[in-house]
Order: sequence, then C-alpha cells, then structure tokens
Amino acid sequence: MSEHYFSENPTSPEERGLIRTRLRGIDFTFETSSGVFSHRRVDNGTRLLVESMGLPGEGRLLDLGCGYGVIGIVAAKLNPRLDVWMTDVNTRAVALAEGNTARNGVRATIKHGSLYEPVESEAFDVILTNPPISAGMAAIVEPMIAGAPAHLNPGGSLQLVVQSNKGGRTVAGFIEAAFGEAVVVARGSGYRVLKGVKR
Repeated sequence: MSEHYFSENPTSPEERGLIRTRLRGIDFTFETSSGVFSHRRVDNGTRLLVESMGLPGEGRLLDLGCGYGVIGIVAAKLNPRLDVWMTDVNTRAVALAEGNTARNGVRATIKHGSLYEPVESEAFDVILTNPPISAGMAAIVEPMIAGAPAHLNPGGSLQLVVQSNKGGRTVAGFIEAAFGEAVVVARGSGYRVLKGVKR
C-alpha cells in the first residue's frame, strides 16, 4: 500500500520547502515537506475554506487534521483572542505546524493523534477541516463529522470544504445526519464549503 499524507509516520525522505502566500489579505510563510498534504502550494479547497470561514469573536477553535497548519494559523492571526487548537495524525505535519505557528507569530495548542482522540475531553466553538477524502468516507470522513457535535459548544459550528463532484453530496448527507442541516457557505474552483451548527 502506498504511503499517504494521513500516514502516522511518513517514511519518505523529507523534501522541505517554503510556501509564501496571501490569505485574507495577510502574507504568510509556511514550511512544508513531502509526506504531508498539498506540500507544494496551498490547495484550492483549503484556500476557499480560509477565505470564507466564519470565526467567533472569542472562544475556542479546532483545526482538525491541520497538516502544516494553514487553517489554524490564519484563524489565529485574524483573531488573536481565539484559543486555537490543531491536531493531525501525521507526526511530520505536527512538527511543521509547530514551526509554522512560531514562523507566523501566532500561538496554538498542537496535538498529535487521530480524529478527536487528542481532544477527547475538549469542546470548541468552531471546528474547521479539509477532510482527507482519500482516507475513506466510512473510516475517516464520516467519524470526523459524526463526532463533531460532541466536541462543540451549543451554537458552535463545523465548517469543512469538499470537492463538489468528489463526495460532496455524501459529505452533505453526513452533516445533515449529525446536525439536521448542511448549509452551503461558499462555492469556487469546484469546491463547496459546508457548515453544520449545533443547536
């Protein structure tokens, strides 16, 4: 079986690189590496989620499956009052996210582990994710969505991005099952940002 960015301990040689990009009108620099998701550029799905994500004025935020840290770092930069948490199963991604928070002058709590295991007893006001569709709908994506309400405060939201023609309808169905409704927040570049709110 070939190695994927959702492997816990990538064994491929590390090829490091730097991405310089502008998100929400702010310049960011991210160190990346082979063995993590979209290591050559910020992918269009993540970019759409970052540009359209709704952030609370204060409270706690979880970047679930954070990769090298784009979503959580942008959120922390936009609103320094947020208590930002970031998790990933990939040890290489966790190390990069730790470095990138410092590189971009923000603070976050970064944990290693699968799905909600690293934040088992925590609750948040928003959960953001670009779910790894390739890891499997039943194995990973559905548990990410189904587990979200238990880790959200009342009124909190799950916001995620999905390719419209690659599981978009299935993912919307998972959100409807977990939250009662899936709201389309944004569309662009073949992607949709979907939101579920805990009532």
